[in-house]
Amino acid sequence: MRINKDKFIYLISPNKIYKNFYRDLRKVLKSNKIAFFQLRLKKDSYKNKIKIAKKVKIICKVFRVKFLINDDPKLAYQVNADGCHLGQNDMALNDARKILKKKIIGVTCHNSISLAKIAIKQRTDYLAFGAFNITKTKKVRFRANVGVIKKLKKLSDIPVVAIGGINNLNYKKLLLNKADFLAISGYIWNNKKLKPTEAIKLLK
Repeated sequence: MRINKDKFIYLISPNKIYKNFYRDLRKVLKSNKIAFFQLRLKKDSYKNKIKIAKKVKIICKVFRVKFLINDDPKLAYQVNADGCHLGQNDMALNDARKILKKKIIGVTCHNSISLAKIAIKQRTDYLAFGAFNITKTKKVRFRANVGVIKKLKKLSDIPVVAIGGINNLNYKKLLLNKADFLAISGYIWNNKKLKPTEAIKLLK
């Protein structure tokens, strides 16, 4: 998977699609800093997810952003997304690979090098570690620090996505410690002080 240093953001959708979301998404992707967009909807019906995914896919294609689906390889296949992200409790990577073939599949490894080694053996395309900071987007069960990225980089050159409470005040530390991509959601979509376009401008 090729890495473009200017496109270091792995953007995750808000938990709920709000009224002006598609307009805001276009404006944010226009910043040309986003490599991936992950659709992460836990509470929507499958039918609604398909409808939303089709709209988002068109927008991502315009801005050359890879479109991924969270948790669900079958949905990713159905909407012909660029790939899928798997948590540790989701479908096994080998089974997801049978559905998605050569498409992008990434795996959450929390703060564990041993989980990362398993995912690498199973031919994951990237590893996600976190949470690096306190986050309100989802309940934090595992905390990670930059040491886990450093250890991984000695073992493999596989791309690393850092996740968890990342904002304009703490993002540079992760990039300096060789995180390839930063997974960001709440800072963009649920920021009480900044609009999505203002928030993305502060990540340089």
